Amino acid sequence: MENSQFRHICVIGLGYIGLPTAATFAAHGVKVTGVDVNEYAVDMINQGKVHIVEPDLDALVKEVVSQGALSAQTTPVAADAYIVAVPTPFKEGHEPDLKYIEAASKALAPFLTAGNLVILESTSPVGATEQMAEWLSQARPDLSFPQQAGKQADIRIAHCPERVLPGKVLQELISNDRIVGGMTTKCSQAACDLYNVFVEGSCVITNARTAEMCKLTENSFRDVNIAFANELSMICDKLDIDVWELIALANRHPRVNILQPGPGVGGHCIAVDPWFIVSKTPDEAKLIRTAREVNESKPEWVIAKVNEKVIEFLRDHPEKSIKDVTIACYGLAFKPDIDDLRESPALNITKKLAAQGLNILAIEPNINKLPDSLSGNTKLVSIEEGLNSDIYLLLVKHSCFNFKLKINSERLIDCTGLIHQMV
Repeated sequence: MENSQFRHICVIGLGYIGLPTAATFAAHGVKVTGVDVNEYAVDMINQGKVHIVEPDLDALVKEVVSQGALSAQTTPVAADAYIVAVPTPFKEGHEPDLKYIEAASKALAPFLTAGNLVILESTSPVGATEQMAEWLSQARPDLSFPQQAGKQADIRIAHCPERVLPGKVLQELISNDRIVGGMTTKCSQAACDLYNVFVEGSCVITNARTAEMCKLTENSFRDVNIAFANELSMICDKLDIDVWELIALANRHPRVNILQPGPGVGGHCIAVDPWFIVSKTPDEAKLIRTAREVNESKPEWVIAKVNEKVIEFLRDHPEKSIKDVTIACYGLAFKPDIDDLRESPALNITKKLAAQGLNILAIEPNINKLPDSLSGNTKLVSIEEGLNSDIYLLLVKHSCFNFKLKINSERLIDCTGLIHQMV
C-alpha cells in the first residue's frame, strides 16, 4: 500500500455498500476489520462467503478473507480510520432517523485516538456529519474535534457519500469520482488520501454539508425524472395510448430522454433521499415533494389495475371466488438482477395483493426464501411454475425474464415494458 498512514481501517456496516468497500480496501493492501450487528452476516464473511448478491463480490471476499486481510466481528476495534456505512431510514412523517449513525458513533468512540479519521458514508440529511461529530465529542471529551478546534483537531471527520450502481458496485467503487466533504480542509485531504488507495476516479473536495446535499440532489434529480415517466404512464393508460411506444417516439427528439416508467421507485436511496431535503426545507422543496408523492402513489395504481383484471376474471368464471384467483408476480427486488428488497415497490405490491386473499406466486430468482412480511398465501416459485396462473404481473425487468410469455395478453399487466420490447 502506497499510503502508510492507513494500515488498518474499521468499516462499520457490512451491507450493500460497506462490505464491497471493506473488501476493496482489503484487496489493495489495507487490513480491514468489518463490523456489523448481524451475527449471521459476520459469520458468513468470516467463512469467506457473502450474505448479499453482487456480481464478483463472493470471489473477492473469499480471497481477502483467506489472505487474512478482511475479518468481521460485531464490535469495533482500534484502527487508523473508521468508515460508517449504516442505514439511514426515516421515521413517521418522513423525518430522517439517525439512530444507526448514533449507535455506530457511540460504538467506535471508545477506540478513537489522536490522528484518527472518521468518514460517514451513509446517505444522510444535511447536518448529519456535524451531528456525528457532536456525538463523538460527547463520548470522548478528552479529544478535540473539528467543530471545536478546526484544523488543529485530534480527530478528522468527513462525509463521502457512495454513488455506485447495484450490480456494478465493485467496478464503480474504483472508477467513479468521489465527492469528499471534510469538516475542515485537513479532514478532506485525509479522506482523499484514504480513498486514493483504490479510487481511480477523481476525489473532488468540498465541505461536509455540500457533500451531503450532493448525494441527495443526485437521487432527487433521478426521482423527479422517474416521476415524469410514471405520471406519463398513468396518463397514457387513461387515454388508451401505448406509453412504451410514445416514449420511444418522443426520445427520437435530439434533446429529449424520457426514462422508463415502472411500478414505483425503490431502494434505500431514491425512495428515501428526497425526503431528507423536504424535511429540511418543506416550504421550498415543492417539486421534489410532488415527485416523491407521484412515485409513492404508483404501486396503488398498479394494484388497482390488477383488481380490474381480477374482477374481469371472476366475471368470466362465476364459479370461482377471489380465493381461487392465482396471480404470478414476476420480481420482488427494487431493480433488475439484484436481491435487494429495500423499499421495493414490487414487494409492496405483492404484499398488498396477498393481503386481499389472492393466491400469489412470487417469482424472484435472486432470493432463496420469502421475507417474513409476506403472508402464507404467497409461494416462491420458478419462472416456469408461474406460467399457469390466472393473472400475470411483471414488476421487475430481471434479465432471466427475457422470454415471451405464452399467455393471454388480456391477463397480463406489464409494469416494465419487457413484453413490449419483445414484440
